Amino acid sequence: MKKDRKKRLRRIAERVLERRRGYNRECSGILRMTQSGYGFVTLENCGENSPAAQDVFIPAKFVGEALDGDLVSLTIIPPRKNHPEDQAKGPVGRINSVIRRERTEFVGELLAGSMVMPLNPRLPDAIAIHGARRGAARGDWVRVKLENRNGSWCGSVREVLGKAGVITADLDAVMADFDITPRYTEKEEEAAQAIIPREIERKDHTGLFTVTIDPFDAKDFDDALSIVPGKKKGTAELGIHIADVAAFIAPKSKFDDAARLRAFSCFLPGRTLPMLPAGLTAKISMQEKQRSLAHSVFLTVDLKTGEILSGRREHTFISVDRRLDYDEVQDFIDSGKAPADWDEELRLNVKALAELTGLMRKYREQNEKFIELPLPEIRVICDENKNIISGLASKISRESEALVEECMLAANQFVGNQLVERSVAGIYRVHPIPDAEKTFEFADMMQENFHLTAGDISNREVCRDFIASLPDDGLRNVILGLLLRAMPRASYAVKPEIHFALGKTRYCHFTSPIRRYTDLIVHQQLWNMDCKIRTRGGRTLETVAAWCSEQEELLDAAYYAASDRMKLRYLAEELERDASKIYEAVAVRTLAAGLQVDIPELGLYGFIPKSRMRGGDFHRRRYALSDRRENTIYRPGNYLYVRIDSIEFARGTVNVVPVGR
Repeated sequence: MKKDRKKRLRRIAERVLERRRGYNRECSGILRMTQSGYGFVTLENCGENSPAAQDVFIPAKFVGEALDGDLVSLTIIPPRKNHPEDQAKGPVGRINSVIRRERTEFVGELLAGSMVMPLNPRLPDAIAIHGARRGAARGDWVRVKLENRNGSWCGSVREVLGKAGVITADLDAVMADFDITPRYTEKEEEAAQAIIPREIERKDHTGLFTVTIDPFDAKDFDDALSIVPGKKKGTAELGIHIADVAAFIAPKSKFDDAARLRAFSCFLPGRTLPMLPAGLTAKISMQEKQRSLAHSVFLTVDLKTGEILSGRREHTFISVDRRLDYDEVQDFIDSGKAPADWDEELRLNVKALAELTGLMRKYREQNEKFIELPLPEIRVICDENKNIISGLASKISRESEALVEECMLAANQFVGNQLVERSVAGIYRVHPIPDAEKTFEFADMMQENFHLTAGDISNREVCRDFIASLPDDGLRNVILGLLLRAMPRASYAVKPEIHFALGKTRYCHFTSPIRRYTDLIVHQQLWNMDCKIRTRGGRTLETVAAWCSEQEELLDAAYYAASDRMKLRYLAEELERDASKIYEAVAVRTLAAGLQVDIPELGLYGFIPKSRMRGGDFHRRRYALSDRRENTIYRPGNYLYVRIDSIEFARGTVNVVPVGR
């Protein structure tokens, strides 16, 4: 009896302590699932004394009927005994119910046995369909209405999108699954072409020598640069000229609403969906040798230090003297030799721009301590019309891109400061300081797996020192990728808060109004201010900022989904030519089922099942897989050579096996 009484009292004491610690409290938030079946909830409402500062870990068994993106009700529970992953992943929760379902449909590939594999890997595995197939055959992309019957997911075919493996159909499937707004119709294009720009007082700078620098295959030109000696000795005046899109797109107009809906231009491999009608974009763009409407920022810069001393903003007329591309500018920077068709004025201007922006970057590095993660991007080169994937290309920022970027950063900062100083509501680009829990977890991983001391990466100088100390080999990119995961995502807000990576505040986006709605909003606010017309208020812009942040994340996910799908098709063609090809890989993450590796040459992750590793009897430790029988350990950072074992197109994954070299 006494023992039973003690047990009851202990349980009561534990429940009281749990309540004091904030456990067993109902909260709500958005669920984000992982491919492994567990998820995390970003809380929206939990009250005080909650043990969850940010994200709550949801074990697979506690997900219930919730799906990725759902707004859910959950209860935060104490970490479970004998479940070390609870301690490793932070606060633990159990989902009680779905408050708002994010999706009622999904897109997937029809498999044998009336099963559909969702394109989105965060959705449940193969889902059974019932009813008519509507003419769909195995290997087709289909849109499916999602249903839950007696606790099991199923669905019914609503539309056939095309054959998987055909580039057009693959891109259509991605657009349908991510609910991307389609291209403008011919009727909308005609209506946009008829727009007559609004008038505003402008200064004529058509005599100013001006250039555009863009990718060689660019279709729109929304920024141009100029440089002349400053009024004071030892200074230069840098001109950053942005297409004056607000002259063509007034607030609350038809195409303003259309641009807001899209939020950004959407770039998929082989397919571009512009935020504004293509014909109008061409009309607004600052074409070579044409009189163009611009919104210009002129900055006076110290030629010794690179410090920006002053600036002004004007609505202008400009005429671009020369259209340049990054490749030819980079060749000039590297060799000092200009192409034969460059005249003396062009050579002097490009040289002056390169030297000035280099000084500005050094000044910014010394004073703002910005963080740079120079990760290469492997892009797919494909032709949607010919259904051809011609190859992969590695892209990393060069000095020619940095030249333009430095000018854009300076203009964005100047305009952001002006919005605050004039008390005009704006939309700012913000990047929060890294979360303390993720910072600690990253430092712990670096120490245990790489024997590196990361320190407190929420301190910008510490973070910069850590990046500078990294080895200059393939491991560097793996660590930079892990560091990027530990960072919060940048977003848009109406308050000019910190941009951690840039070391800036009062930083807005002003320089790409053709392809970003946030920039167009800033242009419209400035237009109204300059014309003494009432500007939009902070509450209105708060809704816009939240929508644009959400759409940016969605479009990024769509791009990577499409890119990975194309890479798999390209890889399959490579396998047909040479199935024995060996790739260098770096272990990135250990999972209960095996090892995830990064294959830098492909820009893809591969997966090695435990059963295909040497020894084959592995168990998972915190950051490693250890063989019970042999002295073999796989941990993040290990180099290994692999060959492709199989490609699961329906799931979008690559299985690899380790091989000798």
